[in-house]
Amino acid sequence: MTHLLAVPIIVPALAAALLLILHRAPIVMKRAIGMGATVTFAVAALAIFAETRSDVPLVYRLGDWPSPFGIVLVADHLSAFMLLLTASLALAVLLYAVQGWDARGKLFHPLFLFQVMGLNGAFLTGDLFNLFVFFEVLLIASYGLALEGLDVERLRATLHYAAVNIAASSVFLIAVSLMYGVMGTLNMAHLAERVAEVRAEDMGLVRAAGLLLLGVFAVKAAVFPLYFWLPAAYSHAPAPVAALFAIMTKVGVYAIIRVTTLVFTGGDKGAVMELTSPWLMPVALLTLTLGTLGALGAQRLASLTAYLTIASVGTILTGVADGGSKGLAAALYYMAHSTLAIAVLFLVTDLLGRSRGAAGDRLHPGPPLRQAAPLGLAFLFAGATVAGIPPSSGFLGKLMILQSTTTGLSVVLIWTVILMTSVLTLVACSRAGSILLWSTTEPLSSGPIAPPRVGEWTALATLGACSLLLVLFAAPITRYTDATSAQLTAPSTYIDAVLLPLREGLVRPYPETGR
Repeated sequence: MTHLLAVPIIVPALAAALLLILHRAPIVMKRAIGMGATVTFAVAALAIFAETRSDVPLVYRLGDWPSPFGIVLVADHLSAFMLLLTASLALAVLLYAVQGWDARGKLFHPLFLFQVMGLNGAFLTGDLFNLFVFFEVLLIASYGLALEGLDVERLRATLHYAAVNIAASSVFLIAVSLMYGVMGTLNMAHLAERVAEVRAEDMGLVRAAGLLLLGVFAVKAAVFPLYFWLPAAYSHAPAPVAALFAIMTKVGVYAIIRVTTLVFTGGDKGAVMELTSPWLMPVALLTLTLGTLGALGAQRLASLTAYLTIASVGTILTGVADGGSKGLAAALYYMAHSTLAIAVLFLVTDLLGRSRGAAGDRLHPGPPLRQAAPLGLAFLFAGATVAGIPPSSGFLGKLMILQSTTTGLSVVLIWTVILMTSVLTLVACSRAGSILLWSTTEPLSSGPIAPPRVGEWTALATLGACSLLLVLFAAPITRYTDATSAQLTAPSTYIDAVLLPLREGLVRPYPETGR
């Protein structure tokens, strides 16, 4: 048993606690601790990614308590993939924030690390209740981050965001309680076995709990019609916070994938999926369509980016809803692309807004931009990548999803929606770029405007390079996503690795289901 899996959780947690104790320390010390913890976690994420290249997941049993009784952390292909994505995003965002923005909030660094801890824990946990716990950790930290640099609009948006997610978390707890009451376990690998043994009279409770779980994950992922909290919350959040939030909706998508492929699959276990599968594809296409239309009508560049975050979730779920291994692999590739591209666009939005002075990121004519050429090129790259212009990672991701849906009656609808929304996204980004870069009706602002710093350009370049790597190394990355999809659709290896003590008779099994 390796202790490596605990590092992405323990290191950010300890560093965050230390920063709370040293809240009066100089900002230089806070930055050093925060950056050191993030780099350490990133190295651990890379090591975990390398260790999970085999088909056997890594399992860490806290306190060496045997599964399914103790807390267990599990890293398979999907967990390692999400950890590495989180590490890449967190490093770039923190590099951007330490250029001066972090000094505006005394608790930025501990909140940032607590959110990273929650993200990592959600991706690594093998237990439904601990998934709830890590969801709450990352959400509570996100509330504090969203309120940094408080103003009235930000307060209103954050309160709305918090109220919706607290309500969803309450439903999550009810669903978890139902699952435990019926099956006596919350270990996901053990649930995958126990749910097949549920008595007929208890199956209704299992279906109810499963539907509640999927509803909660849909709220976290901002899926239609439960996405209404996201545009205001993301568009009013500070730029580095909004960029980190780019992966927040992906946690909801991850949870949907994990639960549907591990717990509720095959035979009698598919009872929940039989209820949801007819609706998942229409909901995904509606999410994609309405997110794109929201971007088309946005009056601020930050709002446009927030709506494109919703649209990206719809595109990912289109691949997931297809139900095939190829669709799931394509969705994972697109998940990595959209997380990086949306983060870049949020950061570019901040630089453009600062360069326009009082006009900010509002989509109406304003003063000429300072450093218009590099800012224009940065926006061109971000917009083209998000819209899916060849040969960007967005183009490859959408192409993979389209290629995975070559059969069935819905293929025409899927192709039409994806292609039309791609065109509309390009129109929305082109409209925004033409207004911000070329429509100038006011003289150059005479007030002090801080030009983009070297570290901010470096953070943008880092995320842009990661996006380009998705294109340059598309072949090995798609082989990895194919292997991840194959592992998800055949979860026996995951289940056996987690429940090894039970298999070897080292612990007694639970009593009869429902007792």
